[in-house]
Amino acid sequence: MAEVTAELLKQLRERTGVGMGKCKEALTEAKGDIELAIANLRKAGIASAVKKESRETNEGVIAIAENNQYLSLVEINAETDFVVKNEKFQQFAHMIAEEVCRHAPASVEALLKLSCSKDPKLTLDEVRAITIQSLGENIQVKRLKLIAKKPNASLAVYSHSGGKLVTLVEIEGAGSYQDLAKDIAMHVAAESPEYLNTDQIPHDVLEREKDIARAQVKDKPAAIIDKIVEGKLKAFYAQACLIYQPFIKDTSVSVGDLVQNTGKAKGENLKLSYFLRWKVGE
Repeated sequence: MAEVTAELLKQLRERTGVGMGKCKEALTEAKGDIELAIANLRKAGIASAVKKESRETNEGVIAIAENNQYLSLVEINAETDFVVKNEKFQQFAHMIAEEVCRHAPASVEALLKLSCSKDPKLTLDEVRAITIQSLGENIQVKRLKLIAKKPNASLAVYSHSGGKLVTLVEIEGAGSYQDLAKDIAMHVAAESPEYLNTDQIPHDVLEREKDIARAQVKDKPAAIIDKIVEGKLKAFYAQACLIYQPFIKDTSVSVGDLVQNTGKAKGENLKLSYFLRWKVGE
């Protein structure tokens, strides 16, 4: 049983918008399990659907680089936003992203063992140490992502708030839809989808949503419960899955239909195949 701490109460309050008293009751009933507490609040109709959004406050930037083969994203963290905005830090972050494109390392650990292209006598970890000495703060390479460019796909990246939030979208079927991919990347930044489609929803998450939906309509006539639950699941899909979300620039059409309709208008079969949303500190 986890202790119901002030920090847990704060997290539940921020994630649900429910009053502190109800949050405390829910956490106590759930024995400190915050996910169970959220599910119970939703079953009771007190809390709306909640996205899992990190509340960490690490400072940093997500650097982007690309070449003919790859596009890379790298999150670099520092202690203060003052250092993150420093030109030397920004140069270091971009250099690291370029090295990821150049060498395609499998992990951050493998990346830091590489020799620096600009000074082969130094490893990238040694360059990091020198940058730490220069700026006076601890600097960490937290994570990296390498996306291979496909010949018949459109890839676009959107960077927001000076690189604190970065999204990426890939559309398969043609290589000339970067503008559409960029629009959808901006949508991803604003709407925070958790999954591309229903196939990506974990079984336990789907079962939890079904359980919550049934609990919310348990007093309805048995003959209509299944239809109501189905409707609630569709509403969940429209919130959680990118292809079902109403497109932010035209809410009369879903993101998935937007992609298909755009392709059909030009006689091409387009498919939204991948998206990524990174926020510093997650």
